[in-house]
Amino acid sequence: MIDVNEYLKNFYKGTKNPSLKAMQYFMNKYNNFEKEMKFIHIAGTNGKGSCTEIIANILQKQGYKVGKFLSPHLIRYNERISINGKEISDEEMLKLIEELTPLIDEYNKNEEVNITLFELETIMALLYFYRNNVDFVALETGLGGLYDCTNIITKPLVSIITSIGYDHMHILGNTLAEIAYQKAGIIKSNSNTVIFQNIPEVDIVFINQCKEKNNKLHIVNESDISNYSFDNNFQYFDYKDITELSINLKGKIQTQNASLCIEAMKILNELGYEVTNQSIRNGLKTVIHKGRMEQLNDKPIIVYDGAHNEPAIKNLQDMVKMYYSEYKRVYIISILKRKDYDKMLKLLSEDNEAIFVLTSGNNSNSYATSNELYECMKKYTAEEKIHMKNMENAIEDAMLSDLNTVNFVVGSFYIYSTVVSKIEEKNNYIRGI
Repeated sequence: MIDVNEYLKNFYKGTKNPSLKAMQYFMNKYNNFEKEMKFIHIAGTNGKGSCTEIIANILQKQGYKVGKFLSPHLIRYNERISINGKEISDEEMLKLIEELTPLIDEYNKNEEVNITLFELETIMALLYFYRNNVDFVALETGLGGLYDCTNIITKPLVSIITSIGYDHMHILGNTLAEIAYQKAGIIKSNSNTVIFQNIPEVDIVFINQCKEKNNKLHIVNESDISNYSFDNNFQYFDYKDITELSINLKGKIQTQNASLCIEAMKILNELGYEVTNQSIRNGLKTVIHKGRMEQLNDKPIIVYDGAHNEPAIKNLQDMVKMYYSEYKRVYIISILKRKDYDKMLKLLSEDNEAIFVLTSGNNSNSYATSNELYECMKKYTAEEKIHMKNMENAIEDAMLSDLNTVNFVVGSFYIYSTVVSKIEEKNNYIRGI
């Protein structure tokens, strides 16, 4: 029997020209079963993972059976595919892989570029949800929208497009309007779309696409959110006529994400699907999103945030000011080589009281080296504030820091398992296990 996670880890991860050809091939083989399913489709530069978690949790609180597809995973591939919070098992993934392998071999034999990992994951998720008769699927795009594998679906009940910012420009375009156009690819004919009000040149892209496709556009405005406050446990706010909401996610940006999801629930109500205000309240209050301002250790404090582009770093900075301004701060940084790490480091350096620990991530060729990060960082802050360490040593040192220090692990989602394992190892050592 194959090791599913090893198989997926070694599956073809190459890139190809933007195309849905492989996904169309799969759907044709399975008689386009997706047309029988109910989707909430979610795209955006940042926030789409949070919205996917929120949507799935609210619908589950209402009593629906909800499939959830998201990326990236933090520890195991199984995290990407779940129903009502229960991840697909290795055995279930293995059955799907064995079923799909002959189709993959047939496609690869006749095409120049092989089936990619994300294409495999997407068709596995859709088949798994269909065969388990889920009521709804909260479906997060991987990258972009127009040519994203998930965009094989033809008529979502609602499309949600979160923030638009600079990321993956080599694929999506160099202007916000170009990036927005790619995200707008999930807007489908005779459906509904929810966005948060952006700058005019972004909004006009969504307005035009919705007009062209007879799609009803719902624009959430800042003024729709009122009575905001926060403490260390929750953020509190009202959205339009729904009062006394509390969300179990940090950072004011999450009230915007939550508002997009609430608007989507209002649309479902209009379409005849029951989602009560109490389910919305319960869903927001209990939602969990790992790897996003997640406190992995209490004494000393270690917080993990996968912020990996400029908008996400700005959101991180806002959250640091909200929750951790009274602490000494250390940033443990790993950034993929393909990211604009110079701009990210410049933003992080604005915390002029902080210490910066630069690492080479998991030491794979995908990551910028600590030396490469150092050459950028020294332009923006005093060299005595910059340290270079490997990730494991950085976490060991963080575990020895005083209780007035908060350590932020930032820049990538892909070192999460390393960080969690090291913290657990150190805590077990302290407890004598």
